[in-house]
Order: sequence, then structure tokens, then C-alpha cells
Amino acid sequence: MVKHIILWQLKDELSDAEKAKVREDIKAGLEGLAGQIPGLVDIHVQIEMLGSSNADLMLDSTFDEEASLKGYAVHPAHVAVADGVVRPNTKSRVCIDFEA
Repeated sequence: MVKHIILWQLKDELSDAEKAKVREDIKAGLEGLAGQIPGLVDIHVQIEMLGSSNADLMLDSTFDEEASLKGYAVHPAHVAVADGVVRPNTKSRVCIDFEA
């Protein structure tokens, strides 16, 4: 199994209401990929953070192997979510991938 974890910070110019909407949209879009991407075992987006957090949301996903993670990166359904709602609204991204 391969874990793919991402932390994002949303753009500063977004209002609190806009940030809440963007978090919901990213969660719906990414979690909606379940069953569409070969080798994607599990996907969850955490949008409820404690005040001590310095990230706005987290993707926690699991793939059956590294090749599946690479396929996910270029899969049209994933690219549509990434280009449609994630990239336009985020200012930073930190990623870690590892074998679990």
C-alpha cells in the first residue's frame, strides 16, 4: 500500500465564507473520485481543523501500489478537480508519499 498525504493552505484573499465553500468543494470533488481511479483504495479530505493548525485542509489517500498513485496524478477525473477547484484556491501545498 502507498499513502499519499497532502496539506494545503488556501489563498489569503478568500473570505472566511469563501474558504468554507472551497473546503467543501475540494472535499466533495476529491472524495467523489472513489471508485473512479484504478488502484485508489481509500480517499478522505479533512476540513475540520483545530485552531493550532497551520494548514486549511488535508488529503489522506491510499493506493494499492506506487504505479496507481502515478496513474491518479494524470487521471482526467483527478485533473478536473485539481485544475477546477484545488489549484485556483490554494497558495501552498505540502505532500508526502510513503509505503505503508
